[in-house]
Amino acid sequence: MKKLYGVTTAMVTPFTETGEIDQKNLRELTDFLIEKGVNCLYPLGTTGEMFKLTMEERKVVAETVVKQANGRVTVFIHVGAMNPNETVELAKHAHAIHADGIGVVTPAFFSTSEREQYEYFKAVSESVPEDFPIYVYNIPQCSANDLPVSVVSQLNKDFKNIIGIKYSFPDFHRVAEYKTINNADFSVVPGADKLFLPGLSLGCDGVVSGVSCVYPEPFVAVYQAYLDRDMEKAQKLQRFAAKYCEVLRGGANLSVFKEALKYRGLSAGDVRGPQLKISDSEIAELYKDLTELEEERKVLLP
Repeated sequence: MKKLYGVTTAMVTPFTETGEIDQKNLRELTDFLIEKGVNCLYPLGTTGEMFKLTMEERKVVAETVVKQANGRVTVFIHVGAMNPNETVELAKHAHAIHADGIGVVTPAFFSTSEREQYEYFKAVSESVPEDFPIYVYNIPQCSANDLPVSVVSQLNKDFKNIIGIKYSFPDFHRVAEYKTINNADFSVVPGADKLFLPGLSLGCDGVVSGVSCVYPEPFVAVYQAYLDRDMEKAQKLQRFAAKYCEVLRGGANLSVFKEALKYRGLSAGDVRGPQLKISDSEIAELYKDLTELEEERKVLLP
């Protein structure tokens, strides 16, 4: 089974001026990221405004990315939804369109017990073939449901296709605990961009990075330096990548990502409500900061 590794880019969802899925610019974004050297694509997650899309829209995005990638990189579709039936339907759809695997966020908003979490992921696992890989996705600061190591360990033990976790809370102790599952064979990918290199040092397989959707280059360079065992260079590049994380606010406001993509010549439209487009003054400040980083990028990444 394939797994997430290296630079896995959490993709934004481009919208047209009238607010529909912009398939043309989604295809262009897919090509842009592949050409820049990312290893995997992860559409329809938090960065992709997942819960703001209808079921049909999510299927359109999934189909567009898988078709455009055309086997050039690994594509995992995030399928977690606000109710189990929709999650299962999206999981089956991802398998049907020949995605390489899926990510599934924990139940959200309503608190869930460990037993309820187990049964939720059990239902998803059993809805697809046992050789179709699944990453559970823990982002407790957004979902209001933390996913304990004990539950994840049991899921991995009981279901062959639950092979990893995307963990998007910056808790290094928990990352290390997840890495003990199945004698460290369990795949762990942090969703915090700044923990890419530190995560690799703990045995993680890579990072699921939203910032790399706009600036993949520094993250790709970090991973290459790591593979080349040039830790001094990797550390220097990770510090540089962290500057983009700061300027782009780490994805806290996805309008920043979309305006930064516009700065780079790619159109992704605006965010959907209740979030709003950042102000003209914020856009001006963003462009100023990105221009300043451009000079440093030319030196580090010629």
